[in-house]
Amino acid sequence: MPSKQRRGEATVDRLLDAALQVYVTEGEQGFTVKAVTDRSKVSLGSLYHHFGSLDGLFEALALRCLSRLFDELVTALAQAPNARAGVYAVVEAYLDFVRDHEDAALLLHSPAADRRGMAQGADLRDTQEARLAAFAEWVQSHVESGELAQLPLPLYESLVLGPVVGTARRWLSGIRDIGLDEAARVLPERIWRSVSAEQR
Repeated sequence: MPSKQRRGEATVDRLLDAALQVYVTEGEQGFTVKAVTDRSKVSLGSLYHHFGSLDGLFEALALRCLSRLFDELVTALAQAPNARAGVYAVVEAYLDFVRDHEDAALLLHSPAADRRGMAQGADLRDTQEARLAAFAEWVQSHVESGELAQLPLPLYESLVLGPVVGTARRWLSGIRDIGLDEAARVLPERIWRSVSAEQR
């Protein structure tokens, strides 16, 4: 890789790392170009060269965090020997991500990320197409094996991830009346019952 390209990638990483720190410590109101350039020690011109705008920087940051989360979820699914284990693995991987990468999780569950998701949901799904395809293939294979109920794919996302996202938001907001470890013990079996082909 040419040295100029390496420097460019290093600059992008510095800006993204600084942007996440600024967002978490200063909040949405404090997420400004000046705050990010001051924290990163990268010039204003470089920020605009790589991201085009502050919105572009936020979008790139959210996409980086989302990609890392999805990578962990897809990896967890790929290692599961059956459907039940897959549900357990996804729930645990999501909650582990929230615990281990709290800053990234705060950004992903923020009002700004929600607004972006509502406005650009189709574009976001397109950027994650390969990962979502892996999830869809996993669901389809276990529907065909008779382990998972015949449900529309979007309902699987809601039934499996909905309760986990709700728990994560509650924990990230500072309401710690249920810990992530306790949620990891309780949620997987409850979620499995909602998607299992076996009626309970």
